Amino acid sequence: MAIEITSSAFTQGNSIPAQYSCDSDDVSPKLSWSGIPEGTKTNAVIMDDPDAPGGTWVHWVVYGISHDAGGLPEGVPPLDTLDGGARQGKNDFGRTNYGGPCPPRGGPHRYYFKVYALDADLVLGPGATKAELVREMNGSILAQGELMGRYTRR
Repeated sequence: MAIEITSSAFTQGNSIPAQYSCDSDDVSPKLSWSGIPEGTKTNAVIMDDPDAPGGTWVHWVVYGISHDAGGLPEGVPPLDTLDGGARQGKNDFGRTNYGGPCPPRGGPHRYYFKVYALDADLVLGPGATKAELVREMNGSILAQGELMGRYTRR
């Protein structure tokens, strides 16, 4: 089963505006999703860049999102625990918040926003890494989906 993810900031495969990057305001874009299956207890979001020079770079980790949230607003605050109990994990910038596209100058990088519907409540506290979240989600993913945007620094 696939979750459909959309953003009012950009469409599938197209450019992510600079305001969502390190070149400007570095705020998270609004994300909306649908197709969360029956039996979902919680949702998780991972944003990463597989085109980073040293391997996949993790930009955002959020988990414990209510099963009926339907998305995340623009400008999620840099808090360990969000309203509603969702928790933010540690990104590869070493922070527990959104870190927008910030590739080296040159060609475009792809940024994947992945949403996971889980049949279990996760016991992870704030600050978990992507690897820790993936381990915790193992065997609990009911559905997933992704939205990919591109960003180029000039």
